[in-house]
Amino acid sequence: MKPLFDFLLKLCILSVILWGIVYWGADRYAINIGSVFVAWILVILNSLTGYLLFEYAFEKEQAVFTKVVFGGLSLRLLVLMILVAVIILQQVVTVSDFILSFFAFYCIYVILEILGYQNRNKQKKKVA
Repeated sequence: MKPLFDFLLKLCILSVILWGIVYWGADRYAINIGSVFVAWILVILNSLTGYLLFEYAFEKEQAVFTKVVFGGLSLRLLVLMILVAVIILQQVVTVSDFILSFFAFYCIYVILEILGYQNRNKQKKKVA
């Protein structure tokens, strides 16, 4: 349970920092906060889902682990692509703000997700 708590804590801290940067940028530049928020929600749910799938599959046998983690990655990417396409085609957001913030958030949160995986692996090695 501790690795999940650590991941969620880092997720919250990073989110607060990033939103501070967004609000600072919104004062200086014309940024549509709603578009940034939609991108952030998509990415944070993606990262949280990915880490929870990793936690679920961590103690399973290798074949199950591979199917859950890589199958989950493929499914998450497919769902994200569909959602991004629908959001852009329905003109729900300002496209330039949405795309820029989506890629920025995605890159940052994927790094956090990978660090969470590494942290979980290190904790298992210490126990063994």
